[in-house]
Amino acid sequence: MSTFVLVPGFWLGAWAWDDVARPLREAGHTVHAVTPTGLAERAGEGGPGVGLEDHIADITALLTREDLWEVVLVAHSGGSTPVTGAADRMPERIARVVYLDSGPVPDGAALGDLWEADHRARVLASLVDGRHPMPTWEEFAASGTSADGLDDATRATVRERATGQPAGTFTEPLRLTGGGAALPKALISCSFPLEQVRAMIASGHPYFAQLGGPEWELRELPTGHWPMFSRPAETAAVLAELAGPAEPARPS
Repeated sequence: MSTFVLVPGFWLGAWAWDDVARPLREAGHTVHAVTPTGLAERAGEGGPGVGLEDHIADITALLTREDLWEVVLVAHSGGSTPVTGAADRMPERIARVVYLDSGPVPDGAALGDLWEADHRARVLASLVDGRHPMPTWEEFAASGTSADGLDDATRATVRERATGQPAGTFTEPLRLTGGGAALPKALISCSFPLEQVRAMIASGHPYFAQLGGPEWELRELPTGHWPMFSRPAETAAVLAELAGPAEPARPS
């Protein structure tokens, strides 16, 4: 059985993983879902100065506190940046890093640096008390972010439970040592067919260029950008497949 640490994307907390964590636990896996500082039930923590390093520390503190090893570390969407940072800080505890409809940010870049200039400007203009409010579903559609598979009830629940995303999590540059560079990694592509992903890797697209190395495994789960809501059982199944049969191990 494997140990999973699940990190949500923007505006979400650990609750977003409930329907994925359930079948993984029923299959015998250990699952820890993270609520980053300043979000969901932790919305009152940290104040407007919450940044990327705080979210990296949330993950590394969990690994240490729960004494976790051979972890399958999973990032959805904007959770990719703190997950990449945590894997760099504690690679000895990580078995594999999985990016769910997301991808790694290179050293020295902030997630917002990879956005189109007009999108970045709109996000910065939208800030309220240092937080980026969750866009409307219509705004997501206009920007090309797919909400396929989400019914009206799910959209309403996500909207109700969403928390403004601290701006420092996408404006603060990621600093890497190279510690996690050789770790096995996987992409589960949901919004883009793998054919398109491979084309973007070949073209050197900044969001996809790093995915072409031998440490990468590419998978496809066709749905919208929020597979934990639209196809939770299938998401859990792909994660379990990627984890493989390895037994947890600790260094001597």
